[in-house]
Amino acid sequence: MTAGAAGADGADGDAGAVGASDRAGAGRTDRADVIVVGAGIAGLVAAEAVYRAGRSVLVIEARDRVGGRMRSVGDANGAIELGATWFWANESAVIALVDRLGVDTFDQFSSGDALFEPGRRRMSGVPGVGDARRFTAGAGDLAGRLAARLPPGSVRLGSPVVALEVDDDEVRVRTAHGEHRARHAVVALPPPLVAERIAITPQPPAALAEKVVRTQVWMGEMTKAVAVYPEAFWRDEGLSGLVMSHQGPFREIHDHSGPHGSPSAVFGFAPSASFVGVDEIAIAEAFTAQLVRLFGGRAARPSRVDVVDWSRESWTTPARPHPERSTAGYGDPVFAVPVGGRLHWASTETATRFAGHVEGAIRSGLRAADAVVGALAGA
Repeated sequence: MTAGAAGADGADGDAGAVGASDRAGAGRTDRADVIVVGAGIAGLVAAEAVYRAGRSVLVIEARDRVGGRMRSVGDANGAIELGATWFWANESAVIALVDRLGVDTFDQFSSGDALFEPGRRRMSGVPGVGDARRFTAGAGDLAGRLAARLPPGSVRLGSPVVALEVDDDEVRVRTAHGEHRARHAVVALPPPLVAERIAITPQPPAALAEKVVRTQVWMGEMTKAVAVYPEAFWRDEGLSGLVMSHQGPFREIHDHSGPHGSPSAVFGFAPSASFVGVDEIAIAEAFTAQLVRLFGGRAARPSRVDVVDWSRESWTTPARPHPERSTAGYGDPVFAVPVGGRLHWASTETATRFAGHVEGAIRSGLRAADAVVGALAGA
């Protein structure tokens, strides 16, 4: 058993990677109509929409991959999701993007009984994730396809932004490798990460600054583990793979198998607080032990276990989150007001609808793109 890709930003095999040539440009000053900070799905949606509107765009990303929390790793038989997994039939922005990019999807498996802990109670007719759908090649494929639609060299990886300076004429974006300038910028990162990592001049208004630091990062305090098996043996026993546990450490478990059951897998969510000081190998072992308790001896020998503790992902979650953080401020109107008229926000936490979903991230990117394109047209 291995803890594959455990806790690593940009591990080998991640879907959604772009070519090494996109790391070029260190040490020089570039100009664009719009600079997008962050190559997660919100940032890439914003960048591609700006580019389709006929404006020049540059995307600057700290990681060595695109996709952010839409992170997929390749398996011999298909994709495994270490971040966002699903979308739903009522989420029109995802569906429109999937259709436009020609992305294949499939229904989340939900047939069979669910299990509840403690007691391993078996219950039929318990709803799981409803009409959820998944991305056949992984959620990271969606990000990769968007990045591929941008001009060569316009996505700069491995380039953390350290400062944003706004004045009446432009935005200066400073990284460890140099400075870039644009007429507008989109900050497509979780708001509290911006507060911790990036100096903004002039300082944002007090109401915005307070909201930024108190916003909880979606998935930022969760650990996700995926166990891959030679076959989906739980289905043979009439089980859906859905588990709701009050015993833990993983509180929620789902079937994570690909189309037609291959690759065969289950994934679980656990609060990151359950694993303070515990390495990823031990987390994988804890997940496997829980699966054995639930599904029996056939769960004891997964071919691999992938683990990501999103609280340890330094380009997603602040190292020192606010003690009174919450999701209550998701979609707050302060995020729709650009700092200095030129610095715009985009992330699933800033979405006015479907915050915390891929749908919310896409909507936030489209909103930011509309704002900057409109501002450029009126300049």
